[in-house]
Amino acid sequence: MSNAIITYETDQGEVKLSPSIVKNYLVSGQANKVTDQEVVMFMQMCKYQGLNPFLREAYLIKFGNAPATMVTGKDTFTKRAAKSPLCAGYEAGVVVQGKDGQLHERKGSLVLPNETLVGGWAKVYRKDWKVPMAITVGLDEYARRKNNGELMSNWKQMPGTMIRKVALVQALREAIPEEFSGLYSPEEMPVDDSQLDEEPITVDYEEIEGDEKITKEQAKALFELGDQDTVIECLKTLGYEGSTEIEVSEYDNVVKYIKETIEMKDIQEEVEETDPVEDEGLETPLPWDEVEEVPFNTKEVEE
Repeated sequence: MSNAIITYETDQGEVKLSPSIVKNYLVSGQANKVTDQEVVMFMQMCKYQGLNPFLREAYLIKFGNAPATMVTGKDTFTKRAAKSPLCAGYEAGVVVQGKDGQLHERKGSLVLPNETLVGGWAKVYRKDWKVPMAITVGLDEYARRKNNGELMSNWKQMPGTMIRKVALVQALREAIPEEFSGLYSPEEMPVDDSQLDEEPITVDYEEIEGDEKITKEQAKALFELGDQDTVIECLKTLGYEGSTEIEVSEYDNVVKYIKETIEMKDIQEEVEETDPVEDEGLETPLPWDEVEEVPFNTKEVEE
């Protein structure tokens, strides 16, 4: 995988990311388990949404072989809502059931001793809407538990705060998709947010940018893995303009990615041969068919 650093702007300034930076600094959990595809998806999410993962605006969480979870930081939703030109304010609270069996909506997260917490609610007002987006969610649906069935720490200690946040972020996402589409808070996902580190991260970019590059012999070896066009498309997808840009620490990951892509392509071709599509207009393009054509430097692999 390319270790070329991508650069983009956020509200807090410029951010630089690369696969090695993500793996070495930004994975919560087991960094050695995260896949190349998950790393690329995380980088693209951060860039597209303008998130600064070094300030804990986004997390990449990985444990075992389960798919990685990508969530925003603690205050990302409310900070964005405050800056959004579309948002005219919001309200949020809890839904409780009294002894009389009646349901009551209350702002905030207070639950009295004689009440039962059953859910959360939120309303988001847009400046160009006449009515707010209203959301109500149930506690049983979102209360997160550990593998042993025990409630996760924050859901056990402050369920009102947690379920209120779930309702609020869902309302914000539906009311203002321009700002929140594709973003999820830890309270919505099966993660123990009490374990997420909130301390900012400092990265020595000069040290990272100085990583040793692979040799020309190693670059040539990549093109012996399969046909040249497929290898080039793989390198483009991973962000390379030339094969000799690959750093030694990422070489094995690049080889693995190319091999997996070639294998997938071979399987796809076999399927098409055994079950051809009659209507060419309905063919589904392969992932590498959709890669934008850009100039590619192949001079370094020529003798």
